[in-house]
Amino acid sequence: MSNAIVVAGITSLYMAMPVVEFPLQYTPQRFPRWMRAEVSGAAGHIADTLQSLGNEARLCTLVGEDVAGEAIKASLQARGLWGPGVVMAPRSSLGVVLVASNGRRSGHPFVAAVNAIEYPIEVFRSLVHDADLAVLTNTAFVRPLLGQARERGVPIAVDVHLITDVDDAYNRPWLEAADIIFCSHERLPCSPRRWVAKIFQRYPGCAVAAVGLGGRGCVMGLEDGVLIRVDAVAPRGVVSTAGAGDALFASFIHSWLASRNPLEALEDAVLHAGWKVGDTFPGATSLTSSELARLKEMHPLTVFVDRWDTSP
Repeated sequence: MSNAIVVAGITSLYMAMPVVEFPLQYTPQRFPRWMRAEVSGAAGHIADTLQSLGNEARLCTLVGEDVAGEAIKASLQARGLWGPGVVMAPRSSLGVVLVASNGRRSGHPFVAAVNAIEYPIEVFRSLVHDADLAVLTNTAFVRPLLGQARERGVPIAVDVHLITDVDDAYNRPWLEAADIIFCSHERLPCSPRRWVAKIFQRYPGCAVAAVGLGGRGCVMGLEDGVLIRVDAVAPRGVVSTAGAGDALFASFIHSWLASRNPLEALEDAVLHAGWKVGDTFPGATSLTSSELARLKEMHPLTVFVDRWDTSP
């Protein structure tokens, strides 16, 4: 049985292109060997991944009445994501991703066009009331929706991305409301294990706290003190890591809701994210649940189980 998952946040038209390395040296003109325009953004990518894996993804997002908006609309319609949660705005969100030869990415999202717009509460209410889970991304227009999901008893999942402080003022409303918290390791002030412990100590309502480790996989803590790490695997090699965190997050949510087995869900998440980074635009392609299961049979994962809570 598929799960109904509300996903609220940014959907953008992105342009991706390769660069030789970072930092990027100035040149008045360059002719990249490839260039690709696709529809992504955190909410768009997460919703598409969940939908591809067999869930009912209810996308709550803002799409502009402009040229970019026409492309976004066509893409969402083709993927079955255009629905009552898509609200029109004057302009669309845009983005550029530069991708180095080793897969490292430098993202340049332009979200100002939609972040100042108030998302209609009544639209969100109608979609979340019977949902199994709400993925509420940490973009500004989503903040007022946190209380609506909480009032209806719907579990909340959030990825706070490049966070540096467990008491971060901007992200605190999401952290206080979330049952599942993901983030990136890239700017953490401490080890991932210590970060997991700090999350559970500061936010006792959290049930799952995970840190994406990039090319080293992912580490996840559970509220009972268990710590699980799954090493990364890239079945197709690494072409671009753009959107890898969103893929990890969305894939975990799918498998966790399907099985309630956190170890199995983290394995699926790491494998799916590792498969996606073999594409020039990871946000544009996803496996089905049966395809992911077959891939898992061919690529055994290395798992470590410990405790983040080392008290006796």
